[in-house]
Amino acid sequence: MNSTFDRYAGIAFFAIGLAFLVGSLSISTSAYGSNVGANIFPMILGAFLSLMSIRLIYETFRKQRAEKQKEDLDYKRFVIIFIAAVLYAYFLEDIGFVISTFLFLMIGFQTMQKGKVWVSFLIAACFSYGVYYLYVHLLDGSLPGFPSWLGGA
Repeated sequence: MNSTFDRYAGIAFFAIGLAFLVGSLSISTSAYGSNVGANIFPMILGAFLSLMSIRLIYETFRKQRAEKQKEDLDYKRFVIIFIAAVLYAYFLEDIGFVISTFLFLMIGFQTMQKGKVWVSFLIAACFSYGVYYLYVHLLDGSLPGFPSWLGGA
């Protein structure tokens, strides 16, 4: 773990989280056919990202390192997850929220820790469908459903 990198990453993610919060205030508070406005999801994500960033920044200052060592940054993992995130955003409307989120999480889990495919599969499946069900059915929001070639709307 590189404390300096984590500190700067925490600051950058905190700024992104604040940008999400500020940007969500300019989105309409209601959407046609939805009781939950389009601004709620980005607002919650921005707040969560900001809080997690504050925690990361706090941990980097708290951690005392007995031995300073230079660590190489893992560019391969970063590139894989970055490409997966870009593809996730690109295909979200085409293949739906549940499938695209499931694939993104599977790629992310397997990139960070190879093996335990069934655990990754179970967590990704439960999370992607759970968030979809919670947001669409319980909160009456709208997310891209399943693609039409799978019988979705």
